[in-house]
Amino acid sequence: MSPQPDPRPPRSRRLTAPESDWDAIRMWTDDKYMRFDVQPIGRNIIPASSMFSVQISTITMTRFCYGVEVDLRNFDADAGNVLVLTTLQGSTRHAAGTRDETELTVGGTFVADCSRVDYRLGAAPDHLQLNLTIPHRLLSDLALQWWGHVPGERLWSHRCPIGGQNSSWLALLEYAARTASTAPQAVATGRVGRNLEEMIAAHLLDEWSRSAGIDLSEPSSVAAPGYVRAAVQYMDEHVKDLPTVAETALAAGVSVRALNGAFNKYVGMSPRAYLTERRLHGVHRALSAGALSVSSAAHEWGYINMGVFAAAYRRRFGENPSETLARRRNG
Repeated sequence: MSPQPDPRPPRSRRLTAPESDWDAIRMWTDDKYMRFDVQPIGRNIIPASSMFSVQISTITMTRFCYGVEVDLRNFDADAGNVLVLTTLQGSTRHAAGTRDETELTVGGTFVADCSRVDYRLGAAPDHLQLNLTIPHRLLSDLALQWWGHVPGERLWSHRCPIGGQNSSWLALLEYAARTASTAPQAVATGRVGRNLEEMIAAHLLDEWSRSAGIDLSEPSSVAAPGYVRAAVQYMDEHVKDLPTVAETALAAGVSVRALNGAFNKYVGMSPRAYLTERRLHGVHRALSAGALSVSSAAHEWGYINMGVFAAAYRRRFGENPSETLARRRNG
């Protein structure tokens, strides 16, 4: 793999003393990944850890090693994170549940949604990794935006290798790491970072779904009961009329409580959040297509209070609605 992806600024690549304190390493990994159990292989093992991280909007990219052979397990499912781990040096072993291990060498990437599967990782003494910690919600939101639905458990519970030497996925990681090393602030908080975040998430979903045998363009890939699909269809057809959860539950033939629980399980969000997503993305599409004005696009999708709308839009897309419209007109 050449060049090796390295998100560190050039001035940070000078030799520094490795971290040998297990407690310090634990604090860092809890923050950058999630809580999990680490077992060094052998007795009286002293780590020689290298730790570096950079934000790509809401994605955390890390260049990391323990410097010793380790076995990791019991990843915190409540953290809601997907791990995307690329081996830069040495070898790693990946497993979920009781399935056979997958061993990866240089250039291989493994994907596991730790909020959905019982994931385990083993790493050789000379391992070095470029890892991404991606919120599950980011991927489900992007799937909803791009393909119009949130994939079901068939995707999220599928763990698999992707990419490899000379792959487009590895090329994207190299580009993202190189950009982060030269413009870390823009990648962390600016539009560059938001664009990189979307590129990484979209490419990951494409690779992941193909490995799982799922066509994301087919809404039937949502593994949900019929009443959930009926509720989604009802909300999609009446989204501009702002249907209430009670009206949606009545149309689907279930109670409000049952609908709320099923949406959280199968769609990954509440019915109210789903409706908000569809409305905001409807406005976003209208503005991106060159709407007459921000207010006309917002009113079309049921927004009356422009201040409330603008704040929700900024939270969702990281920019003002007027900026989206201006980019379309200037582009």
